[in-house]
Amino acid sequence: MNIYLLQTPLKKTKALIGEMGMTFSSAYVPSALCCPSRASILTGKYPHNHHVVNNTLEGNCSSKSWQKIQEPNTFPAILRSMCGYQTFFAGKYLNEYGAPDAGGLGHVPLGWSYWYALEKNSKYYNYTLSINGKARKHGENYSVDYLTDVLANVSLDFLDYKSNSEPFFMMISTPAPHSPWTAAPQYQNAFQNVFAPRNKNFNIHGTNKHWLIRQAKTPMTNSSIQFLDNAFRKRWQTLLSVDDLVEKLVKRLEFNGELNNTYIFYTSDNGYHTGQFSLPIDKRQLYEFDIKVPLLVRGPGIKPNQTSKMLVANIDLGPTILDIAGYSLNKTQMDGMSFLPILKGASNLTWRSDVLVEYQGEGRNVTDPTCPSLSPGVSQCFPDCVCEDAYNNTYACVRTMSERWNLQYCEFDDQEVFVEVYNLTADPHQLNNIAKSIDPELLGKMNYRLMMLQSCSGPTCRTPGVFPGYRFDPRLMFSNHGSVRTRRFSKHLL
Repeated sequence: MNIYLLQTPLKKTKALIGEMGMTFSSAYVPSALCCPSRASILTGKYPHNHHVVNNTLEGNCSSKSWQKIQEPNTFPAILRSMCGYQTFFAGKYLNEYGAPDAGGLGHVPLGWSYWYALEKNSKYYNYTLSINGKARKHGENYSVDYLTDVLANVSLDFLDYKSNSEPFFMMISTPAPHSPWTAAPQYQNAFQNVFAPRNKNFNIHGTNKHWLIRQAKTPMTNSSIQFLDNAFRKRWQTLLSVDDLVEKLVKRLEFNGELNNTYIFYTSDNGYHTGQFSLPIDKRQLYEFDIKVPLLVRGPGIKPNQTSKMLVANIDLGPTILDIAGYSLNKTQMDGMSFLPILKGASNLTWRSDVLVEYQGEGRNVTDPTCPSLSPGVSQCFPDCVCEDAYNNTYACVRTMSERWNLQYCEFDDQEVFVEVYNLTADPHQLNNIAKSIDPELLGKMNYRLMMLQSCSGPTCRTPGVFPGYRFDPRLMFSNHGSVRTRRFSKHLL
């Protein structure tokens, strides 16, 4: 057995949240990239409805359009305005937050009572925070500047000094384990014998897959493997401080007598790959390693040591939290569903059998001068000209899970209209694209369902995963993603 299976950087988190509540084994994100995924968490919407397509202002990441149209309708804004909650945010918000062209650090999104937000993307030292709209710079002194610990400390202060006459919601968003993977000094030598998982899709050619996957060089060079192993190890090292943060918060809630009345959610905004199909490191792809995320929940009425196989997505977090606060999903424009009944152990529950995954590739229609042999439009390229993204790496998928099916069906918006289909019961590592061998009738049903989900909004995103007949026209499924179109409860949310 490889040593990485014997260790984990989140032992305390697993014990304090997972083992005290429910672990979801089938939790997904609708887009495996930071800003679109975070926008889905906040709005409860698929990317085609919140219109955040990448990590740039032009892609609607914390843009003025986002601030005007989407921020007033996020679930924290509803908690604050309609449910009487104190709301607290600390950490990374959206990748372009604080940009001068979008209000700078003086912009505090609607709905937040207390605001401690990182300027732009992930850092551990030498960063700037917006403290309720005022800039505060931090340096590189571990004891006062290491961001994960700073977030822990301001969160503990909030728990100690908040009002006890109102319920509260906290959202703590650590950049870890995002690059630059700077661990706290006491953890910089941890996991020296840990390597990236060598599962069946590690360092193999992505046969019968989209051209972007096929262009990866197999086998990878020794230097590439050393690089990704080091990245994997450093990511784990940064998570040890996150594990400490979770422990501190749980202990403080217990000390304050609030733990048993507080729901705690632990999750991530995307997965990550390290060498799968010979792609060095990144996210953005349609495969399980990029779209599947951890989700642990504990709280009142949730029995300990449970695992749920029910299919959930991060668009369900907002509806679930609003449900806990007593606010009806029908009053919102959210696409997700409340999984509170699952947490409470409801029987005879009717639940979804599929979710939508969609992504718009990044890249310009020009040739990379450092990689002249590659086609125009590639981006996120490594020195050996293995690229992680391209402007036509635009796809949409239906991820289906039910008693009968465990499938993924994907189509690319490119000249090939390339199709990938996986039976994850027989092929959990997605080695074999069965698009050309699967029953054409089933293929058609999945395509029709994909078109339905690509145009869904609100309640129509929650319809059962049925497969009625249709006339095949794959070009119809891609819209123009680039267009930017009081009751008080005692339950607390963390």
